[in-house]
Amino acid sequence: MDNVSVITMLTLSGLNATANYRVTLFALTLLCYSVIWLVNVIIIVTIITDKCLHEPMYIFLCNLCINGLYGTAGFYPKFLMDLLSATHVISHAGCLLQGFVVHSSAGAELSLLVLMAYDRYVAICRPLVYHSVMTKQRICVFVFFAWLIPIYLLFLSTITTSRSRLCGSHIPKIYCVNSLVGQLACSPTIDRIIIPAFNYTFYFGHFIFILWSYIYMIRRCLTSKDNMRKFMQTCVPHLFSLITFTMCLLFDLLYMRFNSNELSNNVQNFMAIEFLLIPPIFNPLIYGFKLTKIRHKIIQFMCGKRL
Repeated sequence: MDNVSVITMLTLSGLNATANYRVTLFALTLLCYSVIWLVNVIIIVTIITDKCLHEPMYIFLCNLCINGLYGTAGFYPKFLMDLLSATHVISHAGCLLQGFVVHSSAGAELSLLVLMAYDRYVAICRPLVYHSVMTKQRICVFVFFAWLIPIYLLFLSTITTSRSRLCGSHIPKIYCVNSLVGQLACSPTIDRIIIPAFNYTFYFGHFIFILWSYIYMIRRCLTSKDNMRKFMQTCVPHLFSLITFTMCLLFDLLYMRFNSNELSNNVQNFMAIEFLLIPPIFNPLIYGFKLTKIRHKIIQFMCGKRL
């Protein structure tokens, strides 16, 4: 048997250039994480406690906010600890867990956005059968698989990565990503190519479905003022959420695939955390302000239900 040491600790190098302002960065990060929790919990509690909001669109929104808390929980606590530490290390198992949480959250968000697009498609294009199609039982099944599928796919990817023997311990990022851990493997395996390729293809199909549904809805809404009003009221927030999430995720993917030394460390770090910062804050705010029912319920709650 070869006398080969087993690597159990990995080093995150993304914070090496932040030594001079870590306290300031810690305060800003803690503030952002607190805001994420505040705005998402407000939406979640508002929807859960008010039976008038137990409708498909609001149930999907509630799960979107829960997913925002789930994904950010995989990043911010570790990141805050690293800001106060002189060394930025993470165990191999902890690294795999962080990558699993962050990216299963990204997959779940895209799945939930697909459900929200489908819900709006049925409501606008097939209103007469909406209540027979979007039943409570069917909604539960939709939500269950929206969580199960990304968790299962990322679980397979994580298991595949965990079985590889590592010949390096340096992660050039502020948090762990399975693909970067896989690059540290001593020898490549076909599983590391097939599973990610399937995952990317699967979620690209999600994006194509959302794009098709919105093109179809816009064409239908152009012929009806009532449908256009409904589209502007309920679909615009979803469209903004989709664009924001897609752009943030695209920047992160481009950063990982085409990491450029010409970019400053701060710019690279911001590109890496965009989808963990902007969508979790943006989604509850845009839906809270735009959707009339939620906005009124929040105002009533904050004013002691005197409205």
